Amino acid sequence: MMKYPIGIQSFPDIRERGFVYVDKTAFVYQMALMGKYYFLSRPRRFGKSLLVSTMEAYFLGRKELFKGLAMEKLETEWKAYPVLHLDLNAQNYVDENALHEELDKHLVIWEQTYGIAIDKSLSPETRFYNVIRNIYQQTGSQVVVLVDEYDKPLLSTIDNETLHTSYRNTLKAFFSVLKSLDACIRFAFITGVSKFSHVSIFSDLNNLNDVSMDAHYADICGISEQELHAYFDSSIHELADANGMTYEETCEQLRRQYDGYHFLQNSVGIYNPFSLLNTFAKGAFNDYWFATGTPTFLVKLLQQNDYELSELQEIYVSASTLTSTNEDYDDPIPVLYQSGYLTIKGRDPYMGLRLGFPNEEVERGFFDFLLPYYASRRKSSVDGFLNKMTAAIAKGCPDELLQVIQTMLAGRSYMVAGADKEKDFQNTLYLIFIMLGYNVQVELVTSQGRMDITIQTKDYIYIIELKLDKTAEEALRQIKDKNYARPFQADKRKLYLIGVNFSSETRTVEKWVVEER
Repeated sequence: MMKYPIGIQSFPDIRERGFVYVDKTAFVYQMALMGKYYFLSRPRRFGKSLLVSTMEAYFLGRKELFKGLAMEKLETEWKAYPVLHLDLNAQNYVDENALHEELDKHLVIWEQTYGIAIDKSLSPETRFYNVIRNIYQQTGSQVVVLVDEYDKPLLSTIDNETLHTSYRNTLKAFFSVLKSLDACIRFAFITGVSKFSHVSIFSDLNNLNDVSMDAHYADICGISEQELHAYFDSSIHELADANGMTYEETCEQLRRQYDGYHFLQNSVGIYNPFSLLNTFAKGAFNDYWFATGTPTFLVKLLQQNDYELSELQEIYVSASTLTSTNEDYDDPIPVLYQSGYLTIKGRDPYMGLRLGFPNEEVERGFFDFLLPYYASRRKSSVDGFLNKMTAAIAKGCPDELLQVIQTMLAGRSYMVAGADKEKDFQNTLYLIFIMLGYNVQVELVTSQGRMDITIQTKDYIYIIELKLDKTAEEALRQIKDKNYARPFQADKRKLYLIGVNFSSETRTVEKWVVEER
């Protein structure tokens, strides 16, 4: 029976205990051979920590762990180097001392290991400098520096400007040591979810090779289609049998639910490794990746910037937009892309790169996570309201639908929205209808204007116009004056024209009027 390394990020542990390992060692050899300073951005739970652990084993000269892998044939010298492995993921980063405590923890370990005097009155960057310099002088060997999840402190404080700035300055000073000690360093590799280049974290490391969108390293993390069948073909057959599906149906379901990550234009599609391994181990499809993390910082970015959520399903950007995050965080798209919630779906020669959700797991999970924040309700409460709305739409009962929405949104917090209250209401309704699973379009363009929301089921069509602090009658009149129903004239389904007015004071539906056609 195949052993799946779920949650195991130690390369030695995986190899020694006989877990399945998708061989990425040729990438490690290529990087060590061809360069010195590297940066890689990939979503969480995508194999970055395992890659760092693989590099650590390689540079420590642990040849026995690489038996049967590509590295065994590629490497002939197996020289061991001192390795400094810094993992910044094991801290909550809730106050100014947290980052210093985390850095101090690693510095003390290194200082004790190499008999270096511990002087906590010195700054972290000075102690880091002393550690590298002393190791190089003691051993006569260059040092390997591996940094995992460097941006955890920054992402944790994205809504706390003072603490975020403090962390940013600390990290900038700490990593600047690498450039000043170039002669003492054999190799440096830094991973993270995002690249904060415009905020100068790496401004002193101008020789850092960012391979995040390098075609040579497109599948350095994650699992490609070829790797899926080379390593897990028997697992796919077992999964098919467990779910009463054919092999072909199972492959298609895996693609829809977990494939679709593209880290540069025209690159191979990459499967989410965490979700794949869990699916094979448990014999069931589920949203495993999304269940392991709560991207609250992304919600804050979207709400602070009044971002129109419907645009997330298809948006065009330049390649430069994706490679960094600016200091003001006035654009959530780079963070959404770098965090794995959006991916490259194609390219238009005039409009640029087309982004969208990589797969069903991410799209469903992301909207499901957002709705309680926009509705100011607990998720269990939201689910109950959604069930009632589903029934109302299916039965063709718009009054019942609006009554449920009015009740659900009553008492919403004034803290959930940005400055644009109308956009906030529109986003909330969009999330509601998306989660109901219907064909929903926001601001559908017609010859006369844009329809706010349209919902289509097999029996009914709903055209909804929203107003804020005006009247429901005015909203309905706009639908009729601009002839929004014209595209559906030949449609035999029952059509409902619905004017809705929201109150900024009560923060819910104030009134609605319905006309049936």
